Amino acid sequence: MELSVVSYPDFVKLGDIIWRKGAMSVKNSMRDSGFVRVISIPQNTGNTREFSEIDTNEYLTRKDENDQAARAKFQQGYSKTMRFSRIAENAAISYEMRTQNKYPEVVSALLSAGAKGPKSIDLDLSHRITFGTATSYTDRDGYTVDCTCGDALQLFYTAHTLKGSSTTWRNRLANNPKISKGALEGMERMIIENTYSQLGEKKTLTFDIIWTTDDPNSVNTAREYLQSTADVDGAHNGIVNVYQGKYRHVILPRVATDANGNVDTTKRYYWGLASSERSPILLGIMEEPHVIFPQVGGNADDIQTDAWEYAVRAGYGICTPSALGITFSSGTGEA
Repeated sequence: MELSVVSYPDFVKLGDIIWRKGAMSVKNSMRDSGFVRVISIPQNTGNTREFSEIDTNEYLTRKDENDQAARAKFQQGYSKTMRFSRIAENAAISYEMRTQNKYPEVVSALLSAGAKGPKSIDLDLSHRITFGTATSYTDRDGYTVDCTCGDALQLFYTAHTLKGSSTTWRNRLANNPKISKGALEGMERMIIENTYSQLGEKKTLTFDIIWTTDDPNSVNTAREYLQSTADVDGAHNGIVNVYQGKYRHVILPRVATDANGNVDTTKRYYWGLASSERSPILLGIMEEPHVIFPQVGGNADDIQTDAWEYAVRAGYGICTPSALGITFSSGTGEA
């Protein structure tokens, strides 16, 4: 049977299946990383949303006989406003594609249309790490993206501030080494000594994710550390590998890219640790990627070209109220 106007209802059903197949084929590396918290945002609730954090003191205070109990201390952290925007593209299925049995062209067009929405969101999420050492960047559409945290500092910094204390803390490893056993231990030590509440008290936070780009050397090194049955630096078998099972390795293939999503080799060695308990990067979804199918004779039926226009749409926002929960090294060896 031809892909004709007569078979339009069946074609719509087939098109929906193909589009969803394209969307499901995308590996949402950042969105599913474990350190991105996805929040559903109802429509008709405005185009911004403010996020903040509140800390309390870590420990109780001694209460002697007949003494009044001490009051808990609460400290609101920094706030960050998430702004929503929409992304869109129209995919045209030509009259010739529909009526001349050009199945491969139709399938290819719908598969690619289905994949672009999830890919775009994952790229924008990845660029929060890509440009995490800057306060902003210009995206692929020429818009300036604010990627500061609530303290007005870049995501990866050596002197983040606290709202209720003069203490500063860092989440960027000194000297930015490539991933190695020594660098990993240095990263762990930095976490132990630089994890604070907004009141300046030491917090205990579980970091259970090690993330890298898709650079083969970084990926293989991480896998070696996590999967070896013996000490990775040991001279013989039978020595325990303390890293086995300690972290889950997340590979982020869109981090080492420029604003357009093209390869940027200067970022190939980026790596760090993250906490799924904290999930520092927030993704607000107001409009999941979807497709609006044309109707024969409707406004999506182009009278000039006889093409059917498939409208691909999505709406979302990204922000990082606090940098707590993720660490970073550029792997460049520069101080």
